[in-house]
Amino acid sequence: LYASRKKIYVKKITGFFHGIRRYTLWALMLAYFAICWISINGQQLVHFDLPERKFHVFGITFWPQDFFLLAVTLIISAFALFFVTTLFGRLWCGYTCPQTAWTFIFMWIEEKVEGSRNQRMKLDKSDNDISKITKKGIKHLLWLSVAFGTGLTFVGYFYPIRELVPDLFTYSANGWAVFWIAFFTLATYMNAGWLREQVCLYMCPYARFQSVMYDDDTLAVAYDATRGDPRGSRKRNSDYKEQGLGDCVDCGMCVQVCPTGIDIR
Repeated sequence: LYASRKKIYVKKITGFFHGIRRYTLWALMLAYFAICWISINGQQLVHFDLPERKFHVFGITFWPQDFFLLAVTLIISAFALFFVTTLFGRLWCGYTCPQTAWTFIFMWIEEKVEGSRNQRMKLDKSDNDISKITKKGIKHLLWLSVAFGTGLTFVGYFYPIRELVPDLFTYSANGWAVFWIAFFTLATYMNAGWLREQVCLYMCPYARFQSVMYDDDTLAVAYDATRGDPRGSRKRNSDYKEQGLGDCVDCGMCVQVCPTGIDIR
């Protein structure tokens, strides 16, 4: 039912679609961290005021009796997601999923601190010397910083962020606010730093029923076994067709660049 996790060392890649993914995720992160700080006429742009039962969203105030509008919005969003999945496959997972976004940031930090894929693998196999402990310490400190910012921002949509920050650092914040900041800090640190692809493989409900929305015309990245097999290495400039080999050189690069470690072959 559950296999022991084998750490995935994702290789850095470049390309047109990866560029779209990178800019999309950074834009979503910027929106998440910035919107709660924007105020119009003294009112936070997005503020879910639970004690007053008021929900301020982009200048519009919703009351509890307006919740049917939320239900309608969620239903429309769900159908839109299903429609996009049928046309373009796992677009949500690769470009807009929060788990993907935060994992992307954590992996980016890991690469900047510990180096390339080969350097990270070598570092993990090395002895626990000062250099290794320092790099690991810096990485986890940065991870916790991002996680704390995530938790603080999330609570800031319910507890006015301009009041929350000074209250928190003067030890006068509400106990529940402190609890939820700590909860989301820990959850973000664990999900994006440690669990990563395990969330997609074992916890995500969307991943479970996503494949049933595919049809013969859905765009999907796939391995062409007829062209690629039999797989195998070959000498440079050799006639591999005479050796009975396909186009796949069995380098494993397609697996190394996948953040969930899927062997597409």
